[in-house]
Amino acid sequence: MNVVLVGFMGTGKTTVGKLLAQKLKMKYISTDEVIEDKERRSINDIFKKNGEQYFRKAEKEVVKKVSQLNKFVIDAGGGAVLDEENVQNLKQNGKIICLSASPEVILERTKRYRHRPLLNVENPKAKIEQLLEARAPFYARADCTFDTTNLSIEQVVEEIKRIINEDSEQREQV
Repeated sequence: MNVVLVGFMGTGKTTVGKLLAQKLKMKYISTDEVIEDKERRSINDIFKKNGEQYFRKAEKEVVKKVSQLNKFVIDAGGGAVLDEENVQNLKQNGKIICLSASPEVILERTKRYRHRPLLNVENPKAKIEQLLEARAPFYARADCTFDTTNLSIEQVVEEIKRIINEDSEQREQV
């Protein structure tokens, strides 16, 4: 069984994912990193040179592959859940956990990174709010959601561990 972290950029997927994998004695994998390794270039370059549609196609192939792994914490890119097939693949062998945060906190966490192609716009806060609203129904399909706005990384990891352990115990009883 995998633990799949989804959610908007800046909600803590990478930081939480790495610590969670360590605490659960699982391996960590980032779909964005796999895409960058496969393409031999950054996601920002992919967006600039080939566009979002090309990126989403590459993402879909990677999601299909990593979904077949076992005992991994999968850090799925912020938009991976926009594709129904991705969600189905990730749910086959994983519990999907959505991390969320307020637009203000997301802006604060992402403002120093220029590699965020969707936020390289004149008004990034408005763009964050627009994308959060558009993606809300997709993120709502996760098995559970944690708002990381006012939680430490350790608190988020402990809450996720608790949910995963409860889930494992329930499955063993069946």
